[in-house]
Amino acid sequence: MTEEESEKNYSSGLPGILGVIDTAISKIESVILAMGVLLMALNTVTNVIARFVFGSSIMFSGELNRILIIMITFAGIGYAARHGRHIRMSAIYDALPVGGRKVLMIGISFFTSLVMFFLLYYSVVYILDLQSKGRVLPSLGLPIWIIYIWVPIGFLITGIQYLLTAIKNLTSRDVYLSTGVVDGYKDTETEV
Repeated sequence: MTEEESEKNYSSGLPGILGVIDTAISKIESVILAMGVLLMALNTVTNVIARFVFGSSIMFSGELNRILIIMITFAGIGYAARHGRHIRMSAIYDALPVGGRKVLMIGISFFTSLVMFFLLYYSVVYILDLQSKGRVLPSLGLPIWIIYIWVPIGFLITGIQYLLTAIKNLTSRDVYLSTGVVDGYKDTETEV
């Protein structure tokens, strides 16, 4: 099964309402990421064509790509957490027995969740500060705070994902990197 198919058929390993929340967030993330990447590609290609064919760029193209990059980045952190694709420094973790790895993963997941919620709080404070200043984007005329709305949404989704990972590790026998990814290394060695 390809990565695309596994995402389309994603089903949380969590029981009850937690599984429903996890699956719903997964679907929302997929739509946001797909739309963001497609819109950014379309905007960039259209701008290049406009510049070379008509001799002038689209006025708001840079601002739109800035919005889309922020959206993709902060939707992507939740996606990375869901699929266990986040960066890991695992020398000590790998040396531990299964029980130690499980305890450490629960601690890491809870701590990371708390950090994400802490950053969520400060990103909301930052957005409220931007809103009070009344600045707008020059070409689009949108208030600047609107383009940063993806930051707290991304931190919220990622915080929830790490919290769900900690719960998954508390309620299962195996060690999970995320709600659907069991700890372990795939054999990536290929013969030449």
